Amino acid sequence: MITIADLMTDPDLFGPQFNKPSWNAWQALLRGFYGLPLSPEQARTFSKITGGLSVPDSALQELWLTIGRRGGKSQMAALLAIFEAAFQDYTDRLSPGEVATVMVLACDRKQARVCMRYISGLLHSNPMLERMIAREEKESIELNNRTVIEVSTASFRAVRGYTVACVIADEISFWRSDESANPDWEILNALRPAMATLDGKLIALSSPYSKRGALWDTYRRHFGKPGPILVAQAPSRTMNPDLPQRVIDEAMQRDAQAAQAEYGAQFRNDLEQFLAREIVQRSARTGPLELPFDKQFSYHAFTDSAGGGNDEFCLAIGHVEDGKTIIDCLRARRGPPGAIVAEYAALLRDYKLNTVTGDRYAGEWPAQEFQRHGIQYQPAGKS
Repeated sequence: MITIADLMTDPDLFGPQFNKPSWNAWQALLRGFYGLPLSPEQARTFSKITGGLSVPDSALQELWLTIGRRGGKSQMAALLAIFEAAFQDYTDRLSPGEVATVMVLACDRKQARVCMRYISGLLHSNPMLERMIAREEKESIELNNRTVIEVSTASFRAVRGYTVACVIADEISFWRSDESANPDWEILNALRPAMATLDGKLIALSSPYSKRGALWDTYRRHFGKPGPILVAQAPSRTMNPDLPQRVIDEAMQRDAQAAQAEYGAQFRNDLEQFLAREIVQRSARTGPLELPFDKQFSYHAFTDSAGGGNDEFCLAIGHVEDGKTIIDCLRARRGPPGAIVAEYAALLRDYKLNTVTGDRYAGEWPAQEFQRHGIQYQPAGKS
């Protein structure tokens, strides 16, 4: 079988493009991800960019790459798409007429076209692989082994209905949508059932941005920790030593915070919202999720109303203990606002509360609705 190492080094495949010193770090990383043996030098490189991990004994399921700009991510996305489509056999798990899709998702159409140009260029550069092309269109290339490489913009609606062999999420930190506050999670949740039949791989490549979203959450939970999810982090010049240092130096002079993210692969600290995420995480208890009513405490409640759609209607109940504010119960719901008020009113009574504080959203409606259930709604004194 052809391995990812063969694909990058064999002169009859893509050795002329990728078997160069500037791609050494990528070779080490991908060898480790696919469970291939590494040289001592490659093992050191692998450990350096994965937070000190040892080389895995077998192939892993997910690869999340936090890599600086101009580090070669788009070329690697194209190479991985071709490897998963042309050198894997899914036919024994496909129904008659079904094809396996290797899906490359980009943040916008321009980036999707860049990915497709790399993929098409690599396939046409090799006569053997060029002969595998059964049909080529603007956003897809069908191969003669019942696989299709398809590129598109990131949308949780567009990814449904496929049988997915591999998802390559390009620049996932920058996926945005007017329809969702969390487009990366919405899209990944829509994709995972499509990947189940073929036990598909998920490969996410991105420059980092703010400390929120799927890339940051995966990095926080899995970087430097052994398991089926491999997370790597590396500055641009670690993955692409040919990038001139002066480009990075000039960027640092213009905006150090931005350059640390763009080229240093560091998540930004200057884009936090009301509270820094680290403060919230340090303040969180591991369990239990909710604390029951205790008659020795005096409780208070605050609600943040919502009128439907993607926003959540929230309620927090807490008390003060030894000078600390303890959040005993936190709920967030989507749905008909009237039904949520009824649920929250019952919860407030469980904590022996007949008042709740909230903002002035929607005028008098929250006060009137809570009053219907015997709860007095008090507008907050501050914005």
